[in-house]
Amino acid sequence: MSSREQLLRWLPVVGWAALISVFSTGAFAFERTGAVMLPVLTFLFPWAGAEELRAIHATTRKLAHFTEYLVLSVLLYRALAVGRGWDVRAAAMAVVIAGVYSLGDELHQWFVPGRTAALTDCLIDFSGAAAGQGLLAAFSRGRRVVSPSSARAS
Repeated sequence: MSSREQLLRWLPVVGWAALISVFSTGAFAFERTGAVMLPVLTFLFPWAGAEELRAIHATTRKLAHFTEYLVLSVLLYRALAVGRGWDVRAAAMAVVIAGVYSLGDELHQWFVPGRTAALTDCLIDFSGAAAGQGLLAAFSRGRRVVSPSSARAS
């Protein structure tokens, strides 16, 4: 694989990891995102009380963690996998790298004013990374099951 091809495989990983780091700054602290999201949630759910709206806000933030690391894991797999077909080693490495990045990200948040480090966030991140690989495996398997050659055989 050429250096250019390697760069094109890893550039999205680096870009996405940088975006995750931006989301870990004080600009995206709970209070700040709440200042934007709570009015929107109040508009969408006018019957909900303040406590329910805060719960929806918190859940949305946790879903964002899950999604960030699902995408990171898929991008890592794309950068690590060589050849065609499902590569279990690349999938495992993608989950491990995403998990280590999550730990580093939470450690970083420990030092950011207005942010807190939480092991539960790492577990959510790791779950998102694993789900990303699960989706890739399912998609890979589905493509094999319904390949053009198997469709012609029936």
